[in-house]
Order: sequence, then structure tokens, then C-alpha cells
Amino acid sequence: MKILVANIGSTSFKYSLFDMDTEVVLARGRVERIGEALSPCTVESGGTRYSREVCVKDHAVAVRQCLDQLTSLETGILRSVDEISAIGFKAVHAAGISGVQFVDASLLDAMEEFNNLLPAHNPPYIKSMRNISERLPDIPLIAAFETDFHKTIPPRNRYYGVPFEWAERYDVIRYGFHGASHRYISTRVSQIFNRQDLRIISMHLGGSSSLCAINSGRSVAASMGTSPQTGLFHGNRCGDFDPFVIPYLMRKLSKSQEEVLKILATQSGLLGLSGVGADLRDVMNASSKGNERAKLAVETLVGYIRLYLGGYLVELGGADVLVFTGGIGENNVEIREMIVANLDSLGIILDQEKNKQSSGKESSIHAEGSPTQIWIVPTNEEIIVARQCVEKLKENVKSLPSV
Repeated sequence: MKILVANIGSTSFKYSLFDMDTEVVLARGRVERIGEALSPCTVESGGTRYSREVCVKDHAVAVRQCLDQLTSLETGILRSVDEISAIGFKAVHAAGISGVQFVDASLLDAMEEFNNLLPAHNPPYIKSMRNISERLPDIPLIAAFETDFHKTIPPRNRYYGVPFEWAERYDVIRYGFHGASHRYISTRVSQIFNRQDLRIISMHLGGSSSLCAINSGRSVAASMGTSPQTGLFHGNRCGDFDPFVIPYLMRKLSKSQEEVLKILATQSGLLGLSGVGADLRDVMNASSKGNERAKLAVETLVGYIRLYLGGYLVELGGADVLVFTGGIGENNVEIREMIVANLDSLGIILDQEKNKQSSGKESSIHAEGSPTQIWIVPTNEEIIVARQCVEKLKENVKSLPSV
């Protein structure tokens, strides 16, 4: 069974093609600058890279271009499109819907209802899914929602201190996101230790970041709330923020609510605090050269992470494993060091040399004798989505009436 997993950006389409009989990646590719005169299209398979530039006006065309490359005589990756059993999407959020679902009109409507909560996520996915469904009707589309892994969070960690009716009628609760990543970390760490009873704190740190407390494979707390704008601040999103400040800013800035919310969603986080950019590498480089705002941004981000880390240590009654994952978590030596600095009394002791030598690869970086182990585990959200697609397809076959 072959599954194509799609990762949709506003002007890009990235994908991985899996042979799920062996869970081998047959190809990875991307289409960039969608909507421009020429879009670079690349695919890598078996160590060979194939590239071309064509006009790609929307995401449905991007998918068709991807399939054309995968089935071309030049690449020889697929004999025909019919070999693809489904296209899977790492969907984020929808009103009243979670889990793994076939994409249909009602699901897209439910996603659209949450557009205001996820302005950077839902609109491009909805548009792309609709176009792909219309133009490629013979390929099933499956949405694996990020919220699904967090369905085990207990009510005490899920409800806000607001009128109860808001939760019951309007779904205003803490959902948690980055579910595919945290699920992968939970699964992989359990494999490493050959144990299912681990207390894990998964730290997905990247352009978008979140922490998750995991107990025996179950999410019990997550830093993001009703929307992915919350929790830690992100590359250009504000994270936790006092809602009573919004009307105050509207008056002071002479801006509408929508304009203020757009600033919080696109011009805040590392970008807004540092004034340098949304990429932590650029901010840290500026900080090393004496930029005080950049230094403040780095220290504040680390402070937020440590606050959630401390809370989750209390929630779990300690941790067996701390895991760094995501682009920042996997690769940034200094940030990892700053996050666990001076936590020896809590049983979290970093080995400085291991930390420096281990970026980008699965490895332990704790000191010998550290009660809590510290690991770098590169995440693999795509394989989680592919596995969920396979299960959904099998479930659908089982539900068909026998002849």
C-alpha cells in the first residue's frame, strides 16, 4: 500500500511517498512558489534529485505535477497514479471533529468554522483539499487531525476558567496541537526503552513550538490551547497573551480587532520581540553580536519553555525522559543547554560534550547517573499520518457490507 502524505503551505506543497508494507520512503518532493509564473518542482528518490520548473497556479495543480513526476519515465517511481491508495493530510483543527477522517464537504465546513482560530493553517488546507477532491476524485483524501493525540488530556487540564457553557456549546477548551509529532515521540521513546509506562516530556521546538506531558503513552497536558496561537510564543505568533489588552491596543493603535489579531498572529513572537526575524538562528546570531532585543527574545522564549517544563514535572511527578525534537530542539545546542541549566537538583543533568556532538541525530545527551534521561529524537510526523491513513482505509474496508 502506497500513501502520499501532503504538507501544505500558503504557496508550497511538500510531500512524502511511503510504501507502507515496509514503511520505506519512496520519494520526497516539493513544489514552491505556487501561483507565480514558474514554480520549482523537485523530487528525490534513491539518492537522485529530479527538478523542473512549470506553471503551477494552485495546490491541485501542484498535486497533479507531483503525481506526474512520480509516474514519469525519468523517475520511474510509480507505474501509475492508481498505485496511490490515499493522500493524507496533517490537518490541524475543526469544529466538533477530531481523529482521522475522510475528507468530505461536511469536514471542510467544520474546518472552515475554525478559520478565525487558525488563520495561518486552515484556509490553505481547506482550499487545497477542495481543489484536490474536485480534480482527483478517484484518490481518497484523509485528514489526520493534530488534536487526536491529546484526546486523553483529563478535564482538569483541559478546561479554562470561563463560563462552562463556552466549553459545552462552543468547544472553547484546551486541545493541544503538534499531535503527530508528540505521538511519534511517545511511540519511538517507548521502543527505545522497551517500556510502555514512561513519563515523557516532549518538547517540539521549531518555528511553531509546544510541550506535551505524556504518561504511559497518553497525553495528559499540552501547552497549546483552543488555537495554535497559544502556549509558548512562536516564530511570528504571540503565544500566551492577556485578552484584556486587545481592546486597549485597539484604542491606542487606532486599529480594528481584526488588525490587532493579525499583528498577534503574524508580527509577534520572536519576530515582534527581537525586531530581527522569526528564525531563531538569526535572532541568536544578532544576540551574540550584542543586540539586546534579540538577547531578550531568546531568554524570554527559554523562560517560557522552562515554566511549562516545571509544570509538567509536577504534573507527572517527575519525568523518566525529556525529549528535544523539532528543528530547534534537534539542532540548537545552546538552546538545549539553556533550557536544562541548573536543574541538577531536579534530577536533570546534561552532558555538555554529548550535547555538542549529538545535534540532528537520535541520541542521549544526559550525564551518567542523571535520574532523568535527556534525548534528542528527530520527529517524523509524516510516518504517523501515513500509519493513520492505513488504519482508516482498513477500517473502511471492514465496515463495508459483505456480498
